Amino acid sequence: MANVLMVFFSRADENYFGGSMRYIEVGNTEIVAGKIKDMIGADIFKMEMKTPYAKDYNTCIAQAKEHKKQNARPEFVALPESIDEYDTVILGYPNYWGTMPMAVFTFLDAFDFSGKTILPLCTNEGSGMGSSESDLKKLCPGADIKKGFPLNGSSVNRADAQIEGWLKSNGLM
Repeated sequence: MANVLMVFFSRADENYFGGSMRYIEVGNTEIVAGKIKDMIGADIFKMEMKTPYAKDYNTCIAQAKEHKKQNARPEFVALPESIDEYDTVILGYPNYWGTMPMAVFTFLDAFDFSGKTILPLCTNEGSGMGSSESDLKKLCPGADIKKGFPLNGSSVNRADAQIEGWLKSNGLM
């Protein structure tokens, strides 16, 4: 099996769940990343911004909107030294303003993905993948960007069969 890295950006705190707000201890994308790690034994890396978004949902989305408007590249607490040993990168993120959070852009700018396979996974509450797949193709020339896996964030705790099916369809199980 290919050497797989599960990289993700996730946010806990106050989140939007199908029309209402709810405080969560672990972000939806992080829950999925943990499931994937358990299912296929992938190495895992959590993107953590030096200055995290606010705990309050409305403030967070305003900050994320401003980051997108500025084409910002938020700084991380840490980055892996290298991703050279990995053939496949599963890239998990929530849909922020129709694409990936700008922190994911920071990660993608930090490495050369030429010759690697990228499997995008996007948690959302109905907005799907947005433009993230086409954005990935622009940011990662030379990478094989597979069809994205949109997953409803509200249902991640009940999505094992969907996740397994996606991993199998991509030859990882």
